[in-house]
Amino acid sequence: MFEFLSKEKSVARPGFNRWMVPPSALAVHLCIGQAYAFSVFNGPLSKVIGINSSAPEDWKLTTLGWIFSIAIFFLGLSAAFGGKWLEKVGPRLTMFVAACCFGGGFLVAALGVHLHQIWLVYLGYGVLSGIGLGLGYVSPVSTLIKWFPDRRGLATGLAIMGFGGGAMIGAPLAVFLMDHFKTATSVGVIEAFIVMGIVYFISMMIGAFTIRIPAADWKPEGWTPPVVQKKMISTGHVHIDEAMKTPQFYLLWIVLCLNVTAGIGVLSQASLMIQETFKGAVTPAAAAGFVGLLSLFNMGGRLFWSSASDYIGRKATYFIFFVVGAALYAAVPYMGHIGSIGLFVALYALVISMYGGGFSTVPAYLADLFGTKYVGGIHGRLLTAWATAGVLGPVLVNYIREYQINSGVAPGDAYTVTMYIMAGLLLIGFLCNLAIRPVNAKHHMGEEAAKPAAAPSFGTMPQPVGAR
Repeated sequence: MFEFLSKEKSVARPGFNRWMVPPSALAVHLCIGQAYAFSVFNGPLSKVIGINSSAPEDWKLTTLGWIFSIAIFFLGLSAAFGGKWLEKVGPRLTMFVAACCFGGGFLVAALGVHLHQIWLVYLGYGVLSGIGLGLGYVSPVSTLIKWFPDRRGLATGLAIMGFGGGAMIGAPLAVFLMDHFKTATSVGVIEAFIVMGIVYFISMMIGAFTIRIPAADWKPEGWTPPVVQKKMISTGHVHIDEAMKTPQFYLLWIVLCLNVTAGIGVLSQASLMIQETFKGAVTPAAAAGFVGLLSLFNMGGRLFWSSASDYIGRKATYFIFFVVGAALYAAVPYMGHIGSIGLFVALYALVISMYGGGFSTVPAYLADLFGTKYVGGIHGRLLTAWATAGVLGPVLVNYIREYQINSGVAPGDAYTVTMYIMAGLLLIGFLCNLAIRPVNAKHHMGEEAAKPAAAPSFGTMPQPVGAR
């Protein structure tokens, strides 16, 4: 079995249809994307003992908020270390390990809820499932970039689209399972965790067994790499360790971190936020629908924005994220004050589409700057920015909310200051993106170092790479 999981056994035979690879990626990413729907568990987890209302012994929301943050932290950590391992062993074995960790983490978390030991929940969903998140996230990305060198943005959008859409399945599934298993003595979380862990494990295993990588000399039929580059795209390749020595890596790290911090803080408390902002007007079921809608825009934004970046460039795409995103975050509190649920939802949907687009565009941005040879490993290390943001975003939302409420602010108004802070973070990200330039050719591998890096173009709209 382990021989079947090897990199050599996963090389596609001649004539293999590259469009068979995206479904394998989706089989994994639609599962691990459930992380975005974890906020639907926060309410029931805060009533495990009290059942209908929180008892003194129940966990507080600030305590529960760390589950998501730990998971995202270990996502970034495992991606940073696992990215280089992925390049060595291939995506199939990496996805297999991801399935074991992610599915097994649910089972350990279920035991933690049963024993009412928060550290076990942290260990299960936070650490184990977090490792599964990281390994499962990076596995298909470099693979699809290699399959689609003529459409890097589309490729990364296809790879990462499923992660944004995972909550669209995970949120209603979790609510359904908790309602189904709920009794007078149980909120149904334990049973929901067990069922979801098993189902996700099976789906991820299907993805692991069906993934394929192209042969080393493969290229799309009829496609030749363009000789003249008109965009900020390198013709050389940069090693993983060498990429860490460039200012571009750290500028892009900050860009990703700030974009993620703003969006992930909202997603971590989306269900509770809309219920508190519109007290009595939004039911838990409707809030779960809101989470699912955000997931839909997260998913769609990943494909739309990354595909658009093939035409307008990665740098210009991030300019849109930061400028428009900052304006939308600043406008959200006003929509809550005037009681407009429709506009509130619409603004957040647009914000989350750009948040998701930032994730799917960044691997193509990395491939443009550092080449495709080691993009999987470099991407893994860059995801430590996500790990940082996974802690920073929810902490900002949770603790500022608690401070505001303790100061006498109504729960519905407790998110206003946070939204203004998020808008400010996006403006800082705008400046960092502005500073990104092509990587110096001295960092390129071998004789490619003699080739000059292409200059950025901000003039007429270029055609997609390879579409000439």
